[in-house]
Amino acid sequence: MNNHQIGMKLYYSIIVLSLLFPANIFANELPDLGDISQATITTHQERQIGLQIMRQIRADPSYLNDAEIAGYLNNLGNRLISSSNEAKPDQSFEFFALQDPSINAFALPGGFMGFNSGLIIAAQSESELAGVMAHEIAHVTQKHLARMLSGPQYIGLFASIAALALAILASRSNPQAGQAVLATAQAGAIQSQLNFTRKHEKEADRIGFNILNKAGFDPHGMSAFFERLQNAGRYYENGAPSYLRTHPLTYERIADIENRTRELSYRQVPDSIDFHLVRAKLKALQGNSTDRVMEFDSRLQDKRYANEIAERYGLTYALLRDKQYKRADKELNELYRVMQSDHSISLLKNHSLGNPVLVESEYLQSGAMIEALAARVKLANKQIQDAFKIYQTALNTYPQHRALIYDYITALLNHQNAKAALEFINKQSQIIHDDINLYRLEAQCHSALGNHMLQHRAQAEVYVQEGKYRAAIEQLEIALRKDNGNFYQLSSIEARLRQLKEFVAASEKKQ
Repeated sequence: MNNHQIGMKLYYSIIVLSLLFPANIFANELPDLGDISQATITTHQERQIGLQIMRQIRADPSYLNDAEIAGYLNNLGNRLISSSNEAKPDQSFEFFALQDPSINAFALPGGFMGFNSGLIIAAQSESELAGVMAHEIAHVTQKHLARMLSGPQYIGLFASIAALALAILASRSNPQAGQAVLATAQAGAIQSQLNFTRKHEKEADRIGFNILNKAGFDPHGMSAFFERLQNAGRYYENGAPSYLRTHPLTYERIADIENRTRELSYRQVPDSIDFHLVRAKLKALQGNSTDRVMEFDSRLQDKRYANEIAERYGLTYALLRDKQYKRADKELNELYRVMQSDHSISLLKNHSLGNPVLVESEYLQSGAMIEALAARVKLANKQIQDAFKIYQTALNTYPQHRALIYDYITALLNHQNAKAALEFINKQSQIIHDDINLYRLEAQCHSALGNHMLQHRAQAEVYVQEGKYRAAIEQLEIALRKDNGNFYQLSSIEARLRQLKEFVAASEKKQ
């Protein structure tokens, strides 16, 4: 990809963000916007709109269905939300990532917030990433999208926001196609709602800044990252259409945030190891795996890294992805050596293999990420017993880490132990409710064991989680035709089938 193509992708990613919440801020007074949206759209309705858009996004290959990355984003988001006076008890939030090198983040109706991998990697500190996230949270808590959805223009605007969601996806692989979708979206929504944009951005900056500060992050993070976006826009300015120049990340906006920052005392906030590991994993997942290995090697050789543990984790991950399994095992040992010599963290000996494990609560996510990678490396090198020892020990230390749970079940399935995998799923299902990945794995277990009725029952729940209710009904009807279960199982399926049919009928009646 040449520089022009990269520039175009960056332009259209920033333009989508600007269309959702344009950044031209020239008003001098903070507006009193109130909560007028509730007159026409409820929180539940807003959530349902968001779910419809998310169904499209989750179906796209760029959607990162990665439990560790999603877990980190949601942990960070929840930390910020807990410091917000604006979040209501009935508001739901979900943070997710897209595998996309462009710098972009966006909020959708219902509290869904997407972050491109390019944005997470471009953040030079956790406070910068938190600053962007706090800004997006403010858009949600202040119901900016709900206000745009209210009133007589509701139906047309909903279609336009759906088009914007598609444009986010289209503009990555084909900037020209993304431009065409964006053009239709502008006509239906942006031009009629432009009077809201200045107020919304001003309010999101102010409230987001307060959230960031109260959560204990460096308040400089917000202005620093926005300034980086501004510089990126200026770099491509000569080749970009005029819209980017008329909707810039203005000096006035950044100066306003910096003025607020100067009123506070200086605070040095160290980045979490979680932040560094997630960025390293995203780097390892990008593009050509051999190129990623070379880049990690180069940074380690020149000592150009912020955290050596994370850099060696990224290298090991890239080697595994590049199918250099023996070297990945060697680098895993080097990663453990660095962890052992890092006196800034507490370590505990892994009783199965003698490797150090991060145990402090602040690093539970990171320790689990390293152990999950270690087990994958051992499996790739056909060191099966070592891999299962890692899983069993790590799950005792990190029993709620989803990636370990999913990987352990998958490993049991791949090694013809579907019965043990199903028993483990049943145990986890008592703690983790309505988990789409557990339902998928449960369906695979039943298939391997020949329990076809229960296989279709589990697959129906996968479709329910995806919002595909008619497909779920079809799976339950197939399950009843299999008729290879007991009376209790048959009764449960019949009851679930009636429930879904009633739900679909009620939904169609409302429409």
